[in-house]
Amino acid sequence: MEGEASATANWFANVALLSWPAVAVILYRTRPFSEATVWTILGALLLLPSQVSIKFQMIPAIDKSSISSFCALVGCFLLAPRAKRTSVGFGLAGLLATICILGPVITSLLNNDNVVIGGRLLPAVGLYDGISALLSQLIFLLPFFIGRRFLREARDVEALLLALALAGLVYSLPMLFEVRMSPQLSTWIYGYFPSSYAGEMRYGGYRPVVFMNNGLVAAFFLSTSVLAAVVLWRARSPIHRFPAGAASAYLLMVLILCKSAGALVYATVLGFLVRFTKPITQVRVAVLLVSIAMLYPVLRVTNLFPDQQLVDLASSFNQERADSLKFRFDQERQLLAHASERFVFGWGRHGRNRVYEESGRDASITDGLWILTLGQFGFAGFIAQFGLLTLPVIRAATALKRINKMREKMLLAALALIVAATAIEQLPNASLTAWSWLLVGALLGRVEEIRLTRSRSRSLNVFQDELERPKASVPLRERAMFSPANR
Repeated sequence: MEGEASATANWFANVALLSWPAVAVILYRTRPFSEATVWTILGALLLLPSQVSIKFQMIPAIDKSSISSFCALVGCFLLAPRAKRTSVGFGLAGLLATICILGPVITSLLNNDNVVIGGRLLPAVGLYDGISALLSQLIFLLPFFIGRRFLREARDVEALLLALALAGLVYSLPMLFEVRMSPQLSTWIYGYFPSSYAGEMRYGGYRPVVFMNNGLVAAFFLSTSVLAAVVLWRARSPIHRFPAGAASAYLLMVLILCKSAGALVYATVLGFLVRFTKPITQVRVAVLLVSIAMLYPVLRVTNLFPDQQLVDLASSFNQERADSLKFRFDQERQLLAHASERFVFGWGRHGRNRVYEESGRDASITDGLWILTLGQFGFAGFIAQFGLLTLPVIRAATALKRINKMREKMLLAALALIVAATAIEQLPNASLTAWSWLLVGALLGRVEEIRLTRSRSRSLNVFQDELERPKASVPLRERAMFSPANR
């Protein structure tokens, strides 16, 4: 059976995708289990082509996210140490994941009508489309399940942050090359460019893209690498012989050259928190950020979000950026009004969630993942997806109080901030990747393991107390009845 590949990519792009299982085998044979799992997914994000997929009939498309997720899944179930072969409970996280996966089927069943606007026909969404969306959502969340089940220990959190910082250092080299020479590496190696050159021009130069979707995604990734390097600096842990303090400063300078204001704000503000504030303060800020992400649709519907004030503030710095921000808010308002017509389960796929002019021309720009999810899968889909991003951060606030070692507290708080930044980034952009979900799952798995360890310790103490209780509490008359002299 022949596969259908992306038309603009060259043959090497397809070879790279299909060769990734071999890379995963090498990683699992040569590296410790946790490191192999981390680099199987992170390496694919950094090296494989974006927006390129190979499609076979009756199976989901093979792209950089799906191929790395499947490789990690197989590696985990075949090679996971016995200590990591523990089951996890269902709970609220399981409920949210179930809604996220099964919700598209309900959406499809409720959108079996054709929509005609001008000369454009938006086809009905049938059961086949629902099953296809279900499989896509399942593959989308595989790294979350992997992280939750197999990356639950304190050393796993450190392995994630160390890999993130090291990846930023390595990736900075091609990023600096593209800052100087323009984003050409994807075109040279894979035969296509995933973004537009006009969209990557900023301040008389280019934003680096390398093998990411666009320059914004690459810059955000580098900002999380800065946060990882800063917490390792505070924990006095080198990044494979590189001093973490020097690495933090170097990564921040490269990030400035990426010309992304949002990513720079994440790195500087959150980096300051990671370096100088208590872990509990960091987690509280993380909870605030994910709360804003969860409440954003409600704030927009009720007109409580200060969008006009933000536009006025932006205009005091740069009128062009202020106009761009106003255009984004106007688009969100139109898309939100359209989404409210089928608010609970959404409009489904095939462009039904977008806004069209009377002539049938598409007049929508859906940059933010939140409005894309809300339009396609409704409020139920939004709550499920953003709830999975929010839940681990909220639970980290409780888990932090149960940790005794300061080093573990610092690493957990930094991971919570990175996940929170990922959630808030989905308001202006859509940048969730398999790597993002692995971090979310690992954070949830870690806080669940902390709570489970505390429960086991408490149960053990109670059991020991019960063993010692009879000697002290059984009345003298009852002890005499069981003495050897009275048998």
